[in-house]
Amino acid sequence: MKLYYQLAYRNLMRHRRRSLLSMLALGAGLALLLLMSAVVEGEMQGSLEASIRLQSGHVQVYAPSYHPDRPSLAWEDLIADPMALAQQIAALPGVQSATPRLFASGILARGDESIGVSILGIDPPAPVNDPFRKGMLSGAFLQPDDRDGVLVGKPLAEKLNLAENSRIYLLINTSSGEIAEGEFTVRGIYSTGIPGYDKSVILMPLDKAQAIAQANNHATAIFVLLKSNRHTSSVAAALRQMPYQVKTYEELNALTMQMEQFSNAYMYVLYLIILAITASVIVNTLVMAVFERTREIGILAALGMRARSIMALFLAESSLLAAGGILMGLVLGAVLVAYAALVGFHIGDIGASGGSGLLLGERIYAAFDPLDSLRLIVLSFIITLLAGIYPAALAARMQPVDALRRGQ
Repeated sequence: MKLYYQLAYRNLMRHRRRSLLSMLALGAGLALLLLMSAVVEGEMQGSLEASIRLQSGHVQVYAPSYHPDRPSLAWEDLIADPMALAQQIAALPGVQSATPRLFASGILARGDESIGVSILGIDPPAPVNDPFRKGMLSGAFLQPDDRDGVLVGKPLAEKLNLAENSRIYLLINTSSGEIAEGEFTVRGIYSTGIPGYDKSVILMPLDKAQAIAQANNHATAIFVLLKSNRHTSSVAAALRQMPYQVKTYEELNALTMQMEQFSNAYMYVLYLIILAITASVIVNTLVMAVFERTREIGILAALGMRARSIMALFLAESSLLAAGGILMGLVLGAVLVAYAALVGFHIGDIGASGGSGLLLGERIYAAFDPLDSLRLIVLSFIITLLAGIYPAALAARMQPVDALRRGQ
């Protein structure tokens, strides 16, 4: 076997430029696939992490009759005395923080302009509100006893020309099905880095949200953050012993999970297409080598080299091209993935708004997945070897007399 690789190496070095370009073609294809894989992985991870931080938590607890897809402010669909329940949940092993939240829909009016918004009633001191607190661009964060203060996202503030201390009117649905109207003061502008979320969500102290929505010490959900994702099953199982409806982040982010599965299936098809194109370069290189070395192949066959040995020689050349191309691809791919992980790609405001869908930031960052990269390396090597079968078989089928005659 060692002899085959020594001969294969020498044969490839006869046309160094051609061999190098063949390796480079495979390397460029592999590098592109590594980048695409990392970007898709980063996009899905980023969206899921943003959703957990902002809207789903690791677990959410609802009243038994509440439907997350059909928000309701009716008392029978809300959780009574939510603070007490949140404290009880926060004491469970694996729970980092739990806080009540009230969801309501409304219309923001300012001058002649109006826009539909989502009202999020929060308990301001709760640690789970750190993404909002740390994202304050101007003004001050909400206080629990603030009776007319709200926070608005940067995109919404820019659209309606809002600033700290601006006055706005909100029309909010209530538990009775009526519309409540109130004038509020913008205490500050926040940014979570997710424009699709920030442009539609207004933050309000929980007590004020309960008062204006006529929820009276009720909340839509208990938002639960855990110390680690691995605690999700055990905490959810413990919570299901209580008379409440429990949803995990996998259930609440079903669209993201489905998108990830679809993306993985789509990417594998794309992998095969791109690798097939790069493999055609390998086929072309080896076929040219077969025709250039027809006389040499005839001499080897005449000296007694068996067809399978000739075939093994060309497969050795194919494997060396694969190894060289993969090495180039790993180096180039590492550079591209590192750049995409640090700098990212600007996509602007294309994320979902409000309560569901993919939450995407203004930039997508790559996330390296060792297992997926290993699959790509193995797939690249296998496809390159398969690409070498045709030229190897072409050489192995040559008859010594015909090969010597055509090689003259």
